[in-house]
Amino acid sequence: MVQEKSAKALRNWIIFGATVIVVFLLGMFASSVTQRRAEAQFTYKPSVQINDWEPRNEVWGKNFPLEFTSYYETSDTSFKSKYNGSSMIDMLEVDPRLVVLWAGYGFAKDYSQGRGHFYAVTDVWNTLRTGGPTGPESGPMPATCWTCKSPDVPRLMNEIGVAEFYSGKWAGKGEEIHNPIGCLDCHNPKTMELTISRPALVEAFDRQGENIDEASHQEMRSLVCAQCHVEYYFNKNVVEGVNYLTLPWDNGYSVEDMEKYYDDIEFSDWTHTLSKAPMLKAQHPGYEIYLTGIHAERGVSCADCHMPYNTVGGQKFTEHKMQSPLNNIDNSCQVCHREHTDELIKNVYDRQDKIIGNRDKLEELIVRAHVEAKFAWELGATNDQMADILQDIRHSQWRWDYAAASHGGSFHSPVEIGRVISTGITIAQEGRIKLARVLADLGHNEAIAYPDISSKAKAQEFIGLDMAKLNKEKEGFIKNLLPEWIKKKEEREAQWEIKYN
Repeated sequence: MVQEKSAKALRNWIIFGATVIVVFLLGMFASSVTQRRAEAQFTYKPSVQINDWEPRNEVWGKNFPLEFTSYYETSDTSFKSKYNGSSMIDMLEVDPRLVVLWAGYGFAKDYSQGRGHFYAVTDVWNTLRTGGPTGPESGPMPATCWTCKSPDVPRLMNEIGVAEFYSGKWAGKGEEIHNPIGCLDCHNPKTMELTISRPALVEAFDRQGENIDEASHQEMRSLVCAQCHVEYYFNKNVVEGVNYLTLPWDNGYSVEDMEKYYDDIEFSDWTHTLSKAPMLKAQHPGYEIYLTGIHAERGVSCADCHMPYNTVGGQKFTEHKMQSPLNNIDNSCQVCHREHTDELIKNVYDRQDKIIGNRDKLEELIVRAHVEAKFAWELGATNDQMADILQDIRHSQWRWDYAAASHGGSFHSPVEIGRVISTGITIAQEGRIKLARVLADLGHNEAIAYPDISSKAKAQEFIGLDMAKLNKEKEGFIKNLLPEWIKKKEEREAQWEIKYN
């Protein structure tokens, strides 16, 4: 009798447990169905028809409010990390040595850490690097400098052609480009699939015999970033008289591969004011550095960390607040890494500390090389005596700039960045040894005094910049020409219709 009661009780508990499990699974199924219905309703019932070349992010936002809302959070400048953050930082004030490294180039005038994509157009309006143009044919910069700043760029390329877009002055396209980086830069307006809107990336793949159309969706989640976060230069040999934007990947993606590419065609971005070295300015080779890191090796895309998935109201979407993963660790890093937040942040800072310490040493060596080369010229050095030295200065600073401009490279690939900086230190030291021999031959056997460049103002005065003149020209542009651009933009877009479904 007791055994029968025990068996009956066991059966009841089994039935109860099975019922709980079934109810739980049915609840999960119902929740999933509800979520998928919500997603389907959102995805397949757009509010407006998006035209093929619609540059206004607000129009896309009517169909994709979650993505749009999160994208405009790139206007937030409150995040700060140990090194930089999302606010504008005057890097020349933080590190005045940069002024000397870029003497004769626009970055010596003004270089602030970039803010979020929301500010892409306004920041390029305001920087001293674009000068103070007074009309469409004035100013120091070419139109090509607009290429990565706005979805108005693919719109305009479609209207007038790629080469015509690259032609002329920066100010000549100013009235056409106003909407900040956004939807059309990365998405097909009909299918919403990721797409490449900048021809330079496609052309670089073509020259390597690769078809970018065969890239997987996961690869595209990095390639749409690689349209802009790459090394590039303005090639004057594609179309006569045009600064044609080109990626120097024909030999490969490494710092040495691109250096050889530039050396073979005898390209330089500018001639250094002090040393007279033919210099290279690295742009932002983030994609190339990423390719050498562990995350790329494991198939992790840029978007996985900088635009992780999020859920609002049961709807899963890609977070479009493109930002440092350090400001969103739970949705980015901790999807894969189970360490505590403090430990993950410490891991990042430890790598950055080690890289930046060596990079700062390389900076000092190159500054000294520029100053010593200037002194050698003043003593009567010949071109033959200086040729190898100038090449060493060029190659060492290229490596420094490649590391400094790679946007997170010390974390993306610390081993590769460490290697690049160490080779830069070696080349810089070899160049300075050669310089010492030349100076000795010219009768000088004493150390060259290090200049007082303890502030941005002192460094800019040292290299001969007239900052009062440059600031006055910029003020004139902002007061006189920029309002005309804004007015024409408003008149143009007022004529564009939005068709509601």
